[in-house]
Amino acid sequence: MERIRQIAGESSLSLDELGLKMGYPKASARKSAWQFLNKTTDPRLSMLKKFADAVGVDIGKLLN
Repeated sequence: MERIRQIAGESSLSLDELGLKMGYPKASARKSAWQFLNKTTDPRLSMLKKFADAVGVDIGKLLN
């Protein structure tokens, strides 16, 4: 998750924007994105794909 947090920090997206781009509803986008970045220890592949698409990187970059 450290690599994912690093990539999130390098993106220009706010937590609200990241959450919306990951498909969360507007009312919970910020909280859901924060929880993904800070509380998840073993994310599902589907969540990694949503994150990669949201920040515009290849999913392989998350796994290196």
